[in-house]
Order: sequence, then C-alpha cells, then structure tokens
Amino acid sequence: MEIWHNPRCSKSRAALALLTDRGVGPTVRRYLDDPPTRAELERALAALGTEDPLAITRTGEPAFGEQGLAGADRDTLLDALVADPRLIERPVVIDGDRAVVGRPPENVLGLLGD
Repeated sequence: MEIWHNPRCSKSRAALALLTDRGVGPTVRRYLDDPPTRAELERALAALGTEDPLAITRTGEPAFGEQGLAGADRDTLLDALVADPRLIERPVVIDGDRAVVGRPPENVLGLLGD
C-alpha cells in the first residue's frame, strides 16, 4: 500500500494516522518531492475506477485557475499534474489495483475492509 502524502495537509496526516493506527505501514510517498509519472497517474486513475483526471485534481488550487485548466481535456490535465504536483489531490492511497482519495480521511478504511 502506498500513500501519496503531503505532511503539511491535515487530511493527509489524518489518513496516514488511520492507516498506522490499524497496523498498516504504507509506503509514504511525498509526492511534492517525488512526483508521480504520467504512467503512475494513469495506474492510480484505473485503480480509482475512472479515466477522469479531475478525480485527483485540486480544482481549488490557485495554479488550476492560473494555468487555465477549467474545461481542459484529459491529456492537458494529465500533463499539468505531472508538471505541477501541487495540483494532485491528497492523499491518494493505492493498494494494488484499488485506490481511494482520502477526502474525507475515512475513505482509506475502505481499502482495509472497515
């Protein structure tokens, strides 16, 4: 299990705590320092059960508006997520072929069967 984590984000910290409190030691990927590749974004979307990059895009992030991404096509959004990982929603938790966005943090419990 891997969590795309931003330690400055309270939701990300809460999701990580929920996992560790249940004895899960996920691989913690500080995605701002180690951004996912386009292929990794594609795999995460598939695990989420969607092809829509908006599922993992922070549309309220100032950079989203600054880059004119409202109404952008799929390829443009994926390119933007790769180039500017601040646009990636947090946290994303991936467990094999399943994934959730930890907003609210309790969503991660679905990967544990809770």
